[in-house]
Amino acid sequence: MTTLSCGVLSGPICCPAPSSARGVRGAAGSSGASKRSGGRPGNGEREPSSFLSASSASASASDSSTSSSSSGSDITASCSSSGVFRGRFGARASPSALSGAAGRVGRGWTGATFGISRAICPLRCMAPTPGTGAAFTNGRPAAGSSQVDLTSVLSVDTRYKTETHAAASAGEQVVEETQVLFEANEEFRKNALVSSTEKYEEMYKQSVEDPDTFWSEIASQFHWEKKWDVTDGKVHTENFDVRKGPIKVEWFKGGKTNICYNALDRHVEAGRANDVAMFWEGNEPGYDSSVTFGNLLDLVSQVSNYLRSVGVKKGDAVVIYMPMLVELPVAMLACARIGAIHSVVFAGFSADSLAQRILDCKPKVVLTANGVMRGTKFINLKTIVDDALKQAKQEGYTVETSVVFANEVATKKEETAWVEGRDIWWQDVIPSQSTKSEVEWVDAEDPLFLLYTSGSTGKPKGVLHSTGGYMVYTATTFKHAFDYRPGEVYWCTADCGWITGHSYLTYGPLLNGATVVNFEGVPTYPDAGRCWEIVDKYNVNIFYTAPTAIRALMREGDKPVKKHSRKSLRVLGSVGEPINPAAWKWYYEVVGDSRCPISDTWWQTETGGFMITPMPGGWPLKPGSATFPFFGVQPAIVDENGKELHGECSGYLCVKASWPSTFRTLFGDHPRYETTYFAPFKGFYFSGDGCHRDKDGYYWLTGRVDDVINVSGHRIGSAEVESALVHHPLCAEAAVVGYDHEVKGQGIYAFVTLVEGVEYSDKLRKDLIAKVRSQIGPFAAPDIIHWAPGLPKTRSGKIMRRILRKIAANQIDELGDVSTLADPGVVEQLIELRDK
Repeated sequence: MTTLSCGVLSGPICCPAPSSARGVRGAAGSSGASKRSGGRPGNGEREPSSFLSASSASASASDSSTSSSSSGSDITASCSSSGVFRGRFGARASPSALSGAAGRVGRGWTGATFGISRAICPLRCMAPTPGTGAAFTNGRPAAGSSQVDLTSVLSVDTRYKTETHAAASAGEQVVEETQVLFEANEEFRKNALVSSTEKYEEMYKQSVEDPDTFWSEIASQFHWEKKWDVTDGKVHTENFDVRKGPIKVEWFKGGKTNICYNALDRHVEAGRANDVAMFWEGNEPGYDSSVTFGNLLDLVSQVSNYLRSVGVKKGDAVVIYMPMLVELPVAMLACARIGAIHSVVFAGFSADSLAQRILDCKPKVVLTANGVMRGTKFINLKTIVDDALKQAKQEGYTVETSVVFANEVATKKEETAWVEGRDIWWQDVIPSQSTKSEVEWVDAEDPLFLLYTSGSTGKPKGVLHSTGGYMVYTATTFKHAFDYRPGEVYWCTADCGWITGHSYLTYGPLLNGATVVNFEGVPTYPDAGRCWEIVDKYNVNIFYTAPTAIRALMREGDKPVKKHSRKSLRVLGSVGEPINPAAWKWYYEVVGDSRCPISDTWWQTETGGFMITPMPGGWPLKPGSATFPFFGVQPAIVDENGKELHGECSGYLCVKASWPSTFRTLFGDHPRYETTYFAPFKGFYFSGDGCHRDKDGYYWLTGRVDDVINVSGHRIGSAEVESALVHHPLCAEAAVVGYDHEVKGQGIYAFVTLVEGVEYSDKLRKDLIAKVRSQIGPFAAPDIIHWAPGLPKTRSGKIMRRILRKIAANQIDELGDVSTLADPGVVEQLIELRDK
């Protein structure tokens, strides 16, 4: 067995050498509380504050087999006398397209376009020297073949070139009619952490054949107060098969550590106290601050000391309902420092949704702010919290302490509703606390946080992540998927109310000692160039956002992007949903100046970290594909009977074995955990997503296959929305499906049946949308209300959502057989009312 003791696995994963502080703006004071410069009036899944749902921000807040071997294929290329370069697959570029190509070599990334039928592409975009032949086996050139890198020869204009990749349902065939491969130049690959497919395969092979050694070596780079137990050479135990007993996953059990210590204290002790840990950018331009690692540790210590003073101890829950202030990640880290379990609720969820989560986890304390500006819109967070706490009390649970951060840029303290004896101002109790706080050493399997995600039953699921495995996995995925280098500035646009904000704004980057950008606002305020202004302002090297934001900004044109330099950018990232090829190319060509690789990541709240992702410099990218599994991840595509499929195929995406950040249970409901994720396909974790694997082993996510709708990359249970709609006294029945949305990926399409005798009206339509907004949150509001005299049901009463999806997509000629419906005539009525 190969032991990787050098190269990408050598040296501390998170302790780069001390460096001088970057240009600090409004540096935090010694007390640890960050100062905010300026005094402007300032100013939300989905997340207008993070803008992962850029399109919905203006309207509201919004919420897994190894790579298969491909058959050997010959690629021949020739240079005709006219100077036109041709490849077997139809690649063609005129002499004018080729001119100047050499000048672009070494500049970054270039594209080679191939006309392909059924995804026939080599793993590496290489062709033989003109006039010779070269065999490709398993996607790589045969030994001894003479090659020339196409990316240094052929550089055609791929701008907005149509690429078809059907978002197929599980089991349907996916055909890529036009495929573009993008590969990093030699200089980038040479310096990359994973610099070749061979290096990746070496590491991946060890990670799945000997995961205990692989992950132990990485885990040893962190601080452990006590090392984990090792039994027969194993550092983990698992059961993924419900037929063999209860589902159970454990990594590094017996080890004692603390994720806050590893994210902050370790760096301070390494001499980095004065290095900037976080740049905070407010909603209003010019309103900003920075916090060093030393300042951040002080502030976290103060908050943790206060929590202890009001009785919060190891294992207690704390609910955090805050906007994207510095204080939000601070609150998370403070909980982790004392072993408390934080449950961050996106500050855009309604009072009903917040109350539901409070009743489920029963927190000792709620941390919030009185309000926030998102763009030009004011959100009264305190009122929402008050309503939620009132509901919780009526249902039998009382929260004794609510700490409110006075966000006076958004609203005045004197205008904030107050409940004496329960509410207390953050500024009145935190700054007076000591900046020294004892670390609570916890077992690797002790819980770290709860994060609620939508389910198909209508009741949110409390996903529980433990400490040790999550810490090791998120740090490692961050480092490799973004090819992170010490000293770089990283900006993830996610809100901490979602898993991305946990893993890749807070824990993953800080564990690596990265400088992060935390943005309070929305991408189009005050104009569509805000993102790129921020990139230039902080010299951002790695930028990670969602396809929703990319599509929204793409609609604004190139000018707002090109107005800014963006020269600091080195790697781009995409998260939340499959990115369509056109948006991928715009992101690459316009935002990244055709020089920045894109890490298009697939993962989930439940997985805790990246599962399928590119590694910049490791292999060529295909726009729209998440490419290959991360170390230790063993994806399997299965058919409807749970039989694993091999080679090129489409089906249901599952995972064969655990990885360190596997979620351990659903809070208080382990039977639901097993039934939802492990019972559908015995022996596998079922992701709920459909997937296609092409002939080169690249993975293409094709969307949800259950009744969860992926809106702007965040999951909304159809049953949740349906339940909210029928709460309206005039709504008799509702059925909700997803449909393709130009900006959000999927939109919410609601079929509504009214109470007998009630007439349809625009006012009622607005009232129904408002009902969903108030019960769940603005991000879950239906995009379309379709009046439905009746719903297509089987004789047993089951709603045929397949038919509703076809109607929503206007695929009327693909409805199929409707004769088995209890009332086939309902379908014609729905079609007639589609655009009314």
